[in-house]
Amino acid sequence: MADNYDDYSREELLRELRLRDRRPRFGLVWERKEIEHEQAVNNDFVALELDPALSCGAAPYRNLIIEGDNFDALRYLRMTHTGKIQCIYIDPPYNTGNRDFIYNDRFVDKEDAYRHSKWLEFMYRRLLLARELLAEDGVIFVSIDDNEVFNLGLLMNSIFGESNHIATCIWQKRYSRENRGSIGDAHEYLLIYALNPEIFKYRRNKVALTEKQTAVYKNDHPIHGKWRDIPMTAQGFRPNQMYEIVSPTGKKHRPPEGRCWSMIESQYQKKLDEGRIFFGKDGNGTPRVIRYLSEVEGVVPWTWWPHEEVGHTDEARKEIQSIFGTQTVFDTPKPVRLIERILRIATKPDDLVLDFFAGSGTTAHAVMKLNAEDGGNRRYILVSSTEATTAEPTKNLCRDVCAERVRRIAQGYTNKKGENIAGLSGDFAYLRTQRLPADTLFYSIQHEHIWLALQLIHGSDLSLYVTDALMQRSEQGDTILLYVPRINEAILQALSDLFAANAKLLVYAWQPGLLQHHFGNQRDSFLPIPQVLIDRFGTGSKP
Repeated sequence: MADNYDDYSREELLRELRLRDRRPRFGLVWERKEIEHEQAVNNDFVALELDPALSCGAAPYRNLIIEGDNFDALRYLRMTHTGKIQCIYIDPPYNTGNRDFIYNDRFVDKEDAYRHSKWLEFMYRRLLLARELLAEDGVIFVSIDDNEVFNLGLLMNSIFGESNHIATCIWQKRYSRENRGSIGDAHEYLLIYALNPEIFKYRRNKVALTEKQTAVYKNDHPIHGKWRDIPMTAQGFRPNQMYEIVSPTGKKHRPPEGRCWSMIESQYQKKLDEGRIFFGKDGNGTPRVIRYLSEVEGVVPWTWWPHEEVGHTDEARKEIQSIFGTQTVFDTPKPVRLIERILRIATKPDDLVLDFFAGSGTTAHAVMKLNAEDGGNRRYILVSSTEATTAEPTKNLCRDVCAERVRRIAQGYTNKKGENIAGLSGDFAYLRTQRLPADTLFYSIQHEHIWLALQLIHGSDLSLYVTDALMQRSEQGDTILLYVPRINEAILQALSDLFAANAKLLVYAWQPGLLQHHFGNQRDSFLPIPQVLIDRFGTGSKP
């Protein structure tokens, strides 16, 4: 079990005790021992099974939709994608008490004495794993509302580090008044954490100017186009920025009290020579800097995200209605524009995006839309459960809503008005998690499971297992990745031919010792299966 200290070595226990002694006593505490153990937390190995019938497009697949408990999926991704995800966005259950949060196959209601503790335990396990998946320049965005925002902030501070908190953004989810409460509820939050804030600050993108922001560029220049004037002062006192400036009319200017000029004198003189200093229409005013609209690449994102810029809940509902012709079970879906804003800030054209509370598939929709706009090759991994319960055992939101929406956006669909909407193109492999008992793994794991995992570990697009092939093959740059399910004369000859051609091979096999003995000078090319997968999978995250 993930919290079983019997599994720790002496060195691990000592390290844990020393860390605990150094930890401050202030922080978030919840009743972990009192609540029912989460059934998803176990020692089972997790494999993935690919369903070609529910996949979109033809193999090899670049994108993944995983059906199953997201704790299982995250444990699997830790084996295959540790340190590979640039951007994570999640929209977890808000724990409103109104049948939005399922713990051990049962809804948690408002009267549950351990409602908040169950939610925190649920989120803690998943966020610990999510942190391991982030690349060094990675960032995570989490949507939340007032029900758990304060608990979530403390939880994320403990997992990602308080110093790694980038911002808490406010999303205006409503455009019309809400009068049911004492004070109308009009917003939600986005908590943003990065593994390395300095790298994120350097890497993050600016956002495009809005129409309102571009409208202030009212002046026209015959060559450079629209421009505006901005102040040439800065707060503070710097001796080399306190010089005197003489306007074209001869009026002398010095910085106002408590401020200095925003540049040293030589920089000012250069701007003046370039015609970039504005003294007002009469040439007598305080100097200001001319900024051309054509030079503005964007603006630094800020924490207020109004509905005019990123959409609102009603817009999101209409998007889903347009695709399906009716509303789905999701009461508060996110608009595509909101997720687009996140991706515009946090991703580059070749990045990998993960959403392990995928809901209606909005994240994949936004990825495809942004790729179509800027020619990018962003990829996505979505994880969604079926959300089946004992009362609704056949319910499958991953298959019927999430994957179906993404398929329609990729391939095209007819909207509610009867209009044909062109597809944005793209593919995905539809996968299901499968738990395999650790003590029978050597007998229960299938060749298809192994080949799928090896491809993902090595960053391959996902190809199907070819049953009648001698061995499974994928080329990774100058390296050929091979899985050898059995050893016979034909396999030995095929490997011998590849080595003779000076091919660089990475061979996974059940009996690597036999291959090492046969190809003595290529010993480092052979790795043991399933031991490599077991070692990478581990036993779950430790508390």
